[in-house]
Amino acid sequence: MTYVRTEREGAVAVVTIDHPPVNALSAALLEELEAELERLDADESVRAIVLRGAGERAFVAGADISEFPALREAASQETGSARGIQRLGARMDAARTPFVAAIHGFCLGGGLELAMCCDLRVAAEDAQLGQPEIKLGLIPGGGGTQRLPRLVGIGRALLLNLTGDFIDARTAYEWGLVEKVVPQAELLETALGLARTIAARSPHAVAVLRELARTTRDLPLEEGLRREAEGFRRCLASEDGLEGVTAFLEKREPRFSGR
Repeated sequence: MTYVRTEREGAVAVVTIDHPPVNALSAALLEELEAELERLDADESVRAIVLRGAGERAFVAGADISEFPALREAASQETGSARGIQRLGARMDAARTPFVAAIHGFCLGGGLELAMCCDLRVAAEDAQLGQPEIKLGLIPGGGGTQRLPRLVGIGRALLLNLTGDFIDARTAYEWGLVEKVVPQAELLETALGLARTIAARSPHAVAVLRELARTTRDLPLEEGLRREAEGFRRCLASEDGLEGVTAFLEKREPRFSGR
C-alpha cells in the first residue's frame, strides 16, 4: 500500500501523507516518507518541499497506536514510530531542501513532532495541536520533549506535555509554534507561496541559513556570531553570491544555481 504521494509545482514538491482516517504514522508510512523525502532532496530541481495531510480531519493525528503492543515487546530496542520520527527528523535537518508544513485539523503527538521537523509551519484556523502521550501513560518520543521547548519555551512545552491538552491554531501562533494562521481554504496556497518564495532564493544561502539555525541555537552568542560570519564568507565566495551581487548591480533578477 502507498501512503505518500508527491506532486510538483515547478521547483516545489508537495508531499501528501494519505493514511485514512487520520494519517496515523505507522512504521511503514514513516519508512516510505523517509525514502520519498530522501529522493526529493537528491533532486536538484526541487528547491522546497511542502508537507501536508490528506483528508479533512488531520494533518497527522499521531503515531499508529495499534503498533504499540508490539513495540512493548521490543521496548529495549531502538525501533518503532518514536525512533522512526527521530530518524526522519534528523534526515530532514541534514537535508539541503527546506520544508514547509501545511497543518489542518488534528496535529497531535507524532504529527506535531513531524511538523516541528519542518522549517516553517502554516496552520489552518481549524488546527488543534498537542502532545497527548501522557494520557496513555507515555511521553513524547519523537522529539516532543526536545524540539517543542526550543520553539515555545520550557514552561509552555511542559504545559502541553504534562497535561496532554490541545491548543488551537491562534494560540500556537502566539506561542511561536506556527508562523502563519489562515482560513482552511487558503492553507495550501499559503504554504505553496512560502515554498515558492524560498525556492526562488539561492539554494546555497538557504542551506547555510538552515545549518546555522540547527547548529547554533544552543551556543553562546560569541560562538554563534563567529559561525554566522564564517557562513557569510562562504556565501560571498559562492557562485550564487557572485550572481546575486552582479544581478543587483546590473538591475536584473538573479539566476541562482545552488553553487
